Amino acid sequence: MTTGTAEFATRLDQTADDTEALLAKLLADTVEKDEIVRPKRLIEAMRYSSLGGGKRLRPFLVVESAAVFGVPRNAALMAGAALECIHCYSLIHDDLPAMDNSDLRRGRPTLHKAYDDATAILAGDALLTIAFDIITRDEIHRDAGVRLALTRALARASGVGGMAGGQMLDLAGEGRFGDREPVDVARLQQMKTGALLRFGCIAGAILGQSSEKEYQALDDFGRALGEAFQIADDLLDVEGDAAALGKQTGQDAALGKTTFVTQLGIEGAKQRVRDLLARADAALSLFGPKGDVLRAAARFVAERKN
Repeated sequence: MTTGTAEFATRLDQTADDTEALLAKLLADTVEKDEIVRPKRLIEAMRYSSLGGGKRLRPFLVVESAAVFGVPRNAALMAGAALECIHCYSLIHDDLPAMDNSDLRRGRPTLHKAYDDATAILAGDALLTIAFDIITRDEIHRDAGVRLALTRALARASGVGGMAGGQMLDLAGEGRFGDREPVDVARLQQMKTGALLRFGCIAGAILGQSSEKEYQALDDFGRALGEAFQIADDLLDVEGDAAALGKQTGQDAALGKTTFVTQLGIEGAKQRVRDLLARADAALSLFGPKGDVLRAAARFVAERKN
């Protein structure tokens, strides 16, 4: 058993605990400078969707990619918390009746079911906005240029050419705006799901002020991991257990979505995941043993059951 495999679960759990504590602090009702008031219902809704659940894989990727360069853990955790706020906002909006119309998330009612549609929309908006408050904070890095690079990368990962754009392509592929539009599944995945996972990997390189070669290695790793994550997600929607997942299965088929599974078949999709794991491993070869935990993260993503 490699060091990465042996340490992975412990480090993932520790990062999840640390991220939970940090988010609880950042999403408290304490008013920050230049804020006027934090409405109780809005803060409660933001906390409902951000605390007490999830593996915190995205912050983990930030922390572990930053660790390769010896970046202080607290700085990486802060950047990871910003990324997690973006992720949580996206889940809130994805679950809305106008999007996926989901009733369950992480084994409990989705936010619009627990509260209402308007509160869910505003909670998502507020999480998206506070993410950019967090990513610009001085404690992330003393160099404002590094903070600017992180902010730009996060905006591009989450915006029109990233996650939000990917969601639009997904809806168009369902025929929401007329005839179904042909779907380039790989491109859609790179945007909707992969862009935030990739950011989690390149964030460490930005924080560590890496060389171009080191940045490219983590970029390649992040792209392979992001695609493996989506294929695993597509497989879980077909083969997974709803109780273990904490959400409904079979939604892709119900919506008539084109996925990696519909294109490649189940066995073809599983082979594609194996190929992506090999690609991810090759990308990390530059870092030697320092990349072991990230290697274990790729295997975890590919083999996850929920």
